[in-house]
Amino acid sequence: MAAKADIIAQLQKEILLLQGFKPASNDVTDWVGLEQIRSAFPNSTFPKGAIHEFFCTGPETIAASTGFITCLLSSLLKLQGATIWISSTRIIFPPSLKAFGIDPEKVLFINVRREKDKLFAMEEALKCDSIAAVIGHIDAISFTESRRFQLAVEQSKVTGFLLRCNPKNLITSCVTRWQITPAPGKTEDNLPGLGFPTWFVQLLKVRNGKPGSWEMQWRSGKLLIVPEPIIRVEPLRKIV
Repeated sequence: MAAKADIIAQLQKEILLLQGFKPASNDVTDWVGLEQIRSAFPNSTFPKGAIHEFFCTGPETIAASTGFITCLLSSLLKLQGATIWISSTRIIFPPSLKAFGIDPEKVLFINVRREKDKLFAMEEALKCDSIAAVIGHIDAISFTESRRFQLAVEQSKVTGFLLRCNPKNLITSCVTRWQITPAPGKTEDNLPGLGFPTWFVQLLKVRNGKPGSWEMQWRSGKLLIVPEPIIRVEPLRKIV
């Protein structure tokens, strides 16, 4: 049985390599700040050079997804290049990026109104191998268009993030699909104040990985899982 399990594990590793997934690595940059949920990803490595889809339902979840993606960018931009952010209107206040360890000058904003112009801009940006990542606020996209995005990143090794609000269809060529919702901010030692940015993170789909859900927050320059509160139960007193 042990020999059979070893053969299956080796075949799984070879299949992942053929599909373009990196082998397991101890380099923390390969997890893009997601060290604590690394077991969810194939080979315990966050898939870079792939398309990641974020499903949003309104302004609150768009803001939450934007914050979470910014945390991931903080790690990606430590490696190389800059980021291109494509949307209809500017929703990011550039100086606020410094709170996530990102220099605002490393983010290039492209604002276009029509969906087909956003699709064109994102595909061309994904082909540029000097860019670390591309974020696109694109609601309407066909499977064929999403496949073109994936083919582009397979060549350039750029990481793409799609923010989609109430889409009519969910593309199937993305490597991961997420849903991020806001959670109450938690302060250190329960002191009064706004607290650290906190989100309910759902990994709805991950190719060759394990979907899951966590409560996470940006704290001390990285993403951390919020520990569940310890409930202390007092022993029952003996009634005489």
